[in-house]
Amino acid sequence: MLADLLHNNRCWSERIEREQPGFFKRLAAQQSPEYLWIGCSDSRVPANEIVGMLPGELFVHRNIANLVLHTDLNCLSVIHFAVHILKIKHIIVCGHYGCGGVRAALSNQDFGLIDNWLRHLKDIGHRYQDLLSAEEDEESRVNRLCELNVLQQVENICRSGIVQKAWQQGQSLAVHGWIYSIEDGLIKDLKMDIDSDGDTPAIYVMQNEISQGRTSGY
Repeated sequence: MLADLLHNNRCWSERIEREQPGFFKRLAAQQSPEYLWIGCSDSRVPANEIVGMLPGELFVHRNIANLVLHTDLNCLSVIHFAVHILKIKHIIVCGHYGCGGVRAALSNQDFGLIDNWLRHLKDIGHRYQDLLSAEEDEESRVNRLCELNVLQQVENICRSGIVQKAWQQGQSLAVHGWIYSIEDGLIKDLKMDIDSDGDTPAIYVMQNEISQGRTSGY
């Protein structure tokens, strides 16, 4: 099976080079994506493919249930590199309907280590329990929490010091919430698009150090 994967790779490389001569040499010279994609690790949701982009056009971070946590240094490092080094212009949080992580969070089962990660989803479910209880069946509740989760992660990104600093420096940056349907391959825009800290609760807004007369900080 591994030999098959290596064979597929050679065929793919040859096809790309045949269709776009010099593609890999240009790609090796630099990467200049305008988008950061934060999605779920689910193997059925390949980021580049579902938006029709080639390597180098989309900077990608994936984890179970597309969470952005202020304690996750892995995800935050990706966001920092994308925003302050690559200077991407859009961050897209894209969840998907029927997410296994979301479904697990709505249950009361013991899944082991991952329960610590799912706790963040449970917190969102608890916050919106009345809204979820109004859904007619389990599948609808799962899908509704999938949407609510995306919206929460967009907020988390906007409240991060990384994004706050970019906005303070006048960088063009917008954060968006989308959700993907595995059943038909289509993306739904959840109509949450934020490009400034104007809608961020005051407690999360970082003060510009220069305006405060400081030259260093943490």
